[in-house]
Amino acid sequence: MRPVWIIVSLLAALLACLLAVWFSGATEALELGDPGPAVRWGLPVLRTVHDLAAALAIGCFLVGGLLVPEAPSTRRRDRAGRLGAYAALTWAAAGALVAVLAYADIAGTEIGSAGFWSSAWTSTWDLDSLRAPAISTAIAVVVALIAVVDHQRNTQAWLFALSVFALLPLALAGHSAGSSSHDAAVNSLAFHLVGVTVWVGGLLGLLVMWQRLGKGAAATVQRYSRAALWCFAFVGLSGMLNAWIRIGGFDGLTTRYGVLVLLKVAALVVLGGFGYVQRERVVRRLEDDPSDRPSKALFARLASVEVAVMGVAVGLGVALSRSAPPVSDAVESTDPVLSRTGYPMPPDFEPSRFWTMWRTEWLFTTVAVVAICLYLAWVLRLRRRGDAWPLRRTVLWVLGWMVFLYAVNSAVGIYGHVMFSVHMVEHMVISMVVPLMLVLGAPVTLALRALPPRKDSTLGPRELILAVVHSRVVGFFGNPVVAAVLFFTSLVVFYYSPLFGRALETHTGHVLMIVHFMLTGYLFAWVLVGVDPGPRKWPAPLRLLVLLITVAAHAFFGVALMTGTGLLAPDFFNALQLPWVPDPLEDQRAAGGVAWGTGELPTFVLAMLVTADWLRQDAAEGRRQARKADRDDDAELKAYNEYLASRAGRGPKQPKE
Repeated sequence: MRPVWIIVSLLAALLACLLAVWFSGATEALELGDPGPAVRWGLPVLRTVHDLAAALAIGCFLVGGLLVPEAPSTRRRDRAGRLGAYAALTWAAAGALVAVLAYADIAGTEIGSAGFWSSAWTSTWDLDSLRAPAISTAIAVVVALIAVVDHQRNTQAWLFALSVFALLPLALAGHSAGSSSHDAAVNSLAFHLVGVTVWVGGLLGLLVMWQRLGKGAAATVQRYSRAALWCFAFVGLSGMLNAWIRIGGFDGLTTRYGVLVLLKVAALVVLGGFGYVQRERVVRRLEDDPSDRPSKALFARLASVEVAVMGVAVGLGVALSRSAPPVSDAVESTDPVLSRTGYPMPPDFEPSRFWTMWRTEWLFTTVAVVAICLYLAWVLRLRRRGDAWPLRRTVLWVLGWMVFLYAVNSAVGIYGHVMFSVHMVEHMVISMVVPLMLVLGAPVTLALRALPPRKDSTLGPRELILAVVHSRVVGFFGNPVVAAVLFFTSLVVFYYSPLFGRALETHTGHVLMIVHFMLTGYLFAWVLVGVDPGPRKWPAPLRLLVLLITVAAHAFFGVALMTGTGLLAPDFFNALQLPWVPDPLEDQRAAGGVAWGTGELPTFVLAMLVTADWLRQDAAEGRRQARKADRDDDAELKAYNEYLASRAGRGPKQPKE
């Protein structure tokens, strides 16, 4: 492996970007509001540098924190951390320059014109298309600063996670962010960005570290290969969905944008072929013989060409972001629901629609499907090696995610965007019903039994799970009082603050709302009835007391909604003008009734489970005492009887004369 191959791949990415941008016509001068050739050509070049630097930083942190084995005589992680720090600094600097050029491009003004800098600063935080990349760049700055001073394994693992998180805001600034398919476009683009960046970055990280891997090359390649397979699946599926949204049909493939999409699909197919060859001819041989030098040499040669193709694909992606898709992003409609939520107004509300309507939320659907498949794969792994796993836990886990899918994709989720009462049904299901079933599925216990441990001081999935469940953060939030307070107070803060309106109107707010409901509900159920490892559980009577107090507070919240005289999120609900909701305040009071009534059954189940745990503990303690009595001939009881006899033999004290 020679550094020249990496340089060639980066130059190929820049060349592909420039050719694709020229082909798309995005560099042609505008008659009005032209920012100048420096902006028209500099923006795609800097975005390519930005994307490749981000990929390299993420790849280095992935290799150093999660993949490469370390030995006392090697300093592989230190080198990966330093390279990641340099890449992160480049990422942050390129992001800052892109922000300046992006404002000049949107404003149609040249850099340095009168009032340019003050307007650029103000507009960056006022416009979504500029604010999202700015947030991503700010996170990249934090990553770079931490990476410069700390190269430890755990730090690099956290930086990898933080760097991946920094990519998510960029999905909000892509094409279709304002279209009627906004949610699907943003979700698919988020999966696409993360998949591409981890895939490309991991391979770049391997190449820049290749000379230092030595005997650890085989294990590192094998682990990266498994991650790359997941990335390929996410990139392919999310790319097809996103492209279909933007081209609008097969006719769109004949446009300039469609040609660029086809070229990127071709690059993906070529990369898939390389990946197949790598897995069949390299990874399998290295699994049998980690010291196979011809296989290592073959991997290096294939990876060099693969990185060059990846660089071309990245350049094509940047060109696509600078090109106008056949389907316009603009949404022009008199529908108040569409303008507020990004979805068209649903038909008149009828109870029968709960069984007939469906609209797929791709983000949560993907999460649920992956969670079910992983769980079943782990159960199958246990059974293949002869270990048993309770069927009821598998059923509860699958059923929990199926109920979750129904809540977010069916009429519950559709009407939950516009009706407070149906929204509260969705909330109660996601925060109280689904988490209870998932907790009883014991996923952490299953994962720890199914996942193989690593013995070379690296952080694999099993080690990461153990580190999380035994961390101080989980120990703090795993306190029943903290979990109960978080479960209830966040409920009140959310609904009686502007957060409720933001969650109804924005995609990011809606996603964060669902995630928050799930996490707080799961945490509350886990500290009460969970069997997975974690902080030491409180005695059952205290847990039952915490449950009863929380339920009473939750009922008070429902009563407050039922008797309230002020409408929550009034600007949103009054602007919708739903013909089947003549009085939004009455619908809000119905939501209070839902909050009060629907929590009774999950609460009863939780109480019964805590009580059953109490009885099991008492029965176990009784059996322990019986075994102890058999071993020592009931010494404790005899000692107590002797004590009583001695007290009785003394008799009452006589008063002094």
